[in-house]
Amino acid sequence: MNNAALKIGCQTFTWEMLGKGWSGGPDDLVRAIADGRYAGLEITDTMIGHYALDPAGFARTLADAGLTLVSFAFGSASGFTVAEKIASDLETARRWVDFAANFPGAMVSMGSATVVSDGPREEKFAIAAECYNRATEIGRSSGVAVAVHPSSHHNTLLFTRADYDRLFSLLDPRVGWVPDTGHILRGGQEIDDTLSAYRDRIRYVHLKDVDAGGIWAILGEGVCDVPAVISAVREAPEFTGWIVVEEESDHAGTDPAAAVRKNRETLRRLGF
Repeated sequence: MNNAALKIGCQTFTWEMLGKGWSGGPDDLVRAIADGRYAGLEITDTMIGHYALDPAGFARTLADAGLTLVSFAFGSASGFTVAEKIASDLETARRWVDFAANFPGAMVSMGSATVVSDGPREEKFAIAAECYNRATEIGRSSGVAVAVHPSSHHNTLLFTRADYDRLFSLLDPRVGWVPDTGHILRGGQEIDDTLSAYRDRIRYVHLKDVDAGGIWAILGEGVCDVPAVISAVREAPEFTGWIVVEEESDHAGTDPAAAVRKNRETLRRLGF
């Protein structure tokens, strides 16, 4: 059994999804997440702001707020599915691996394609796998673990269980996985079966909820069996202990800080 202590973090996409409706910066995110009584955060290349060139400054800001950097997440305009873009995608991966290396235990999460590039879809799995495998080698050279975060947005590469099976069969065993409960459910998958099938890849979890129709719901108000998910991932051998809550419901769009506070309260009521 994995004895990693359970820790609750918050993903900054709750603010990022507001687009131009959000005018704050990374310091505002840190304050809101700390006020929500989280232990850590996962931030993206879009939201890191001026700290992109100042990891030491970001480390001080997190320490002052009592927060840990769980992971640094980034995507690619190519969705990691264009062979000619692999070199530039890997340069970006190296940049963020170097950034994450300043934070003990922090990982790098690479998002799956949300819009698949032109060309035969089947070929895209091999291209993406090559990129993820090579990025993981870059991470290993710096002591930073790299994991894949599938999506269910738009014309994504990773949606159904068959998509997961296809990509994961091509990945080096050392490539991690960040299962996202909302995306798994929106893909029509049996969440317990998918978590069990790829348990050895699980590093941490994105926890979010959807209703029966696949519409984002605030945590605890949808169909995600939160205690069952947490119980399952705690058995994964490489699970780091981090449960990262990500909120994309309409409620979050109205008041993201209140939404993440509510989610943390929900987990406390459930005993986490």
